[in-house]
Amino acid sequence: MAVESASQIVWPEIEKAEKENRRELVLHGAAVDKKIESCGGIHPRLYSLSLLNYLEVSQCPSLHSIGQDVRNLVHLQSLILCRNKIASVPKDIGELKALKVLDLSVNALQDLPEEVCSLSELTTLNVSCNNIRDLPLGLSQCTKLCSINVSKNELTQLPEDLCSSSNLELLNTIIASENAIEQMSSEIHNLPALKVLDLSNNKLQEIPFELADCPKLKEINFKGNKLKDKRLEKMVNGCQTKSVLDYLRVGGRGKGKGKQDGESAERSDRNRNVSKKKNAQRQKNKTEEEEVDELNQMVVRILHVSDSPAAVMVKVSPQVKDVRPFIVCCIVKGMNLKPGNALKRFLVAQTKLHDEICAKRTAATIATHDLSLLKAPLQYDARPPDVLRIVPLGRKEMKAGDLLKMLQHEADEQRKQKKRQNVSGLHKYLQLLDGKDHYPCLVDADGHVISFPPITNSERTKIKKTTRELFLEVTSSTNLQICKDVMDTLIIKMAELNKFTFDHKEEAGSDGEMDSTSDPSVDSSAPPELSVVQVKVLDAEGNLKVVYPSKTDLTSDVSHLTIVR
Repeated sequence: MAVESASQIVWPEIEKAEKENRRELVLHGAAVDKKIESCGGIHPRLYSLSLLNYLEVSQCPSLHSIGQDVRNLVHLQSLILCRNKIASVPKDIGELKALKVLDLSVNALQDLPEEVCSLSELTTLNVSCNNIRDLPLGLSQCTKLCSINVSKNELTQLPEDLCSSSNLELLNTIIASENAIEQMSSEIHNLPALKVLDLSNNKLQEIPFELADCPKLKEINFKGNKLKDKRLEKMVNGCQTKSVLDYLRVGGRGKGKGKQDGESAERSDRNRNVSKKKNAQRQKNKTEEEEVDELNQMVVRILHVSDSPAAVMVKVSPQVKDVRPFIVCCIVKGMNLKPGNALKRFLVAQTKLHDEICAKRTAATIATHDLSLLKAPLQYDARPPDVLRIVPLGRKEMKAGDLLKMLQHEADEQRKQKKRQNVSGLHKYLQLLDGKDHYPCLVDADGHVISFPPITNSERTKIKKTTRELFLEVTSSTNLQICKDVMDTLIIKMAELNKFTFDHKEEAGSDGEMDSTSDPSVDSSAPPELSVVQVKVLDAEGNLKVVYPSKTDLTSDVSHLTIVR
């Protein structure tokens, strides 16, 4: 009777979302867990919120299952059900045809329903930290899949079609560490976009030579596997990706003699020959393009970081680990934002990247600053809402907690005045910090908070038409590779915009912004070359965490773009 009575009381969070026609709902923590325990699961009324496109129910150990009525959430794009005790997922999840992100990590799952394979819009699948023994065959039907994380399960193999199918042209990340995988498919070369492959701490004895034919592979991890080739085992435990791939490319010790049977050796050679022909054709096409239109080249020059005191570095505090742990930064010089609508085009492009590759800031967030207005070194920190103070863009200095309350009030007023369900601007991202005890921030040497991701930058370091050197940051709560991918895309876009500005001779100030100063150092006739200066990110002890761009970053295939290292 107690459970029946509790299920009749609608949770206030659900009631509010229902009343305001909200598109996002986040439920997590001890208070929600207590309601789930009393109700015997998620309140059934939640499944009537058919307008939701983002739903998160996390950190609730009393949650053991998801109701079949989840199929009613037909507009759902992100379903985050991590850190619960979910033991099974209903087949009805296959009805969520708009779903792009599915996170079932840190639960008690032993399998996934085959219906997951019918999620045609799915880009990200995370089922790490469960007890899954087999993945459903047919994941290759999820043709938009970009990232899959199945680490810390009980898998003995990956689905055969994950590598053998040519459908997964966008799959760039496979994380399958800490399982019991015994064999890796030699068809791995069928994944043309693969950048990150982690099969560490499994039961592999061999690594297929065909892995070296993955054209975009940047990062591999096979540590903790007892390989037959002891030289290769030593290499994977201590060498960089390039060294391991070079070793595989020549067939390993003795160039592979005696390592493969005739059929597999012939297949490996055939795959290599096909790969070489494709590379040769690409090189030929590239040469022809260069000859036909050499003047259209965009140049990005990478300047390697020095250890001098003038080098900009970012130190990461341990507190960000549970909030938003991943960050990459760099400096871009030579961006001409002064003529015409150049600045406006850049800001519009940044907004578009936030909506697309950053998945409306749920995957990552971009921040851009005027380098001359900040003081290094920088600290990436996490602070309580009543301690973190920032001067938000277009506002006065205030506490982060007060800023979020103000934005929430503005969002409520916007809904009432315009009589619509959606809100615009920063108001779209407020749900991303719900329930957080600490908020991430980037702080300069003077103690000024210059960035509060994923919400806003500081007015102090706002870029203007006169800005020539930019400090770029990309942060994520998901993984480091998405930060790098977003930064790659941003810099390439900046090169394109700079080239456009150079080609179209607009008058300064034609977008309505007045410039009282002129910069004689800006040569409008100079070629639109960008320089990217590396920035190191260090941990609290001063150990290197990441440097961007590294040798494996900015390896674009974009025509008319030259990367000078």
